[in-house]
Amino acid sequence: MTTPHPVGPVRTVAGTVAADAVEPATAAEVAEVLRSTTGTVVPVGAGTKTGWAAPPTSCDLLLRTTGLDRIVEHAPGDLVVVAEAGVPLARLQQRLAEHGQMLALDPPEAGATLGGIVSANASGPRRLRYGTARDLLIGVTVVLADGTVARSGGKVVKNVAGYDLGKLYTGAHGALGVLVSTTWRLHPLPPVTGAVTVPVPDAARAGRYAALLARSTLTPTAVELNWIDGTGELTALFESSAASVRAQTRAAIALLGAGRAAEAPPSWFGVRPAGALVLRLAYEPFALPRVLEALPDGATGTASACTGVGYFAVPADSDLAALRAAIAPYDGSAVVLAADDAARAVLDHWGPVGDAFGLMTRVKDRFDPERRLSPGRLLGGL
Repeated sequence: MTTPHPVGPVRTVAGTVAADAVEPATAAEVAEVLRSTTGTVVPVGAGTKTGWAAPPTSCDLLLRTTGLDRIVEHAPGDLVVVAEAGVPLARLQQRLAEHGQMLALDPPEAGATLGGIVSANASGPRRLRYGTARDLLIGVTVVLADGTVARSGGKVVKNVAGYDLGKLYTGAHGALGVLVSTTWRLHPLPPVTGAVTVPVPDAARAGRYAALLARSTLTPTAVELNWIDGTGELTALFESSAASVRAQTRAAIALLGAGRAAEAPPSWFGVRPAGALVLRLAYEPFALPRVLEALPDGATGTASACTGVGYFAVPADSDLAALRAAIAPYDGSAVVLAADDAARAVLDHWGPVGDAFGLMTRVKDRFDPERRLSPGRLLGGL
């Protein structure tokens, strides 16, 4: 067996310095690393979303999965692909496009790998129509903390055998094991794209437009709101046949009573905000106006208006506890995605611990009883 080679200089994960780093090239090498290491291990992909979880309490070894970069199998007739965790999404999309297909995930982070997308549960505007990684992932191979290689799911869309590790590992940030391979359900590339964009003068109008579209017979791929300190614009994206896109864009303008049609969405569409403090908000979709009103002055960002998810940059001195309290009645949460290292040391990354924390603790104890994998990254310091 080959030995995983060390990579680069010392790295940091959300401000925590890694003592060493390796880049295994096979699942067997990952297993050997975990069997031979007694210290703490933090798995990462391309590093585009390391700030999306709390800083690890320690990191003796940074395990980069970017060496696991093979597209193992593509079955166009079955709309299924198997690819290793280190494959960049952009490269996979290029390969699939040659067959008129796509993986219907569109997180905007450049260079993001499949494993990192699953581990962070990253998604983009098209989640409205296609869902998130949990909905499209049909099989995984993972290496557990003791070096055991485990598989779940398969190469068919319907598979009920065994535990659904894919859903468990989605959003786990490497705290339950190292994801080494993924199997996905694919979709055909849409032939034509069209968009309708309408100005939004206030939070109430944002909620009204979102409700009108959600309750209509239209089938937008995405409905995105761009919000800049109290005002913005909303874009509905349609992807289908040429006739359908033309009919739906006309119907959307009539439904909203305003708007302009274009062949592509505006430049802000699907872009994450940047700033000293960036938050991911989740809430019940009907509460969009209340959430927008609760944002601190100077907040900018985007929201998937019909799915209840938003990404906002807020001033560094924002009262995070007050924001969380304001959106809590709408099943709301505010998670820190980006902050400088000094701020991270004092910020409550996840917010209040919910009723499911006991179950999360038992799952962590089952998969990583020695707490060696991504320690402290999850809710409540798990």
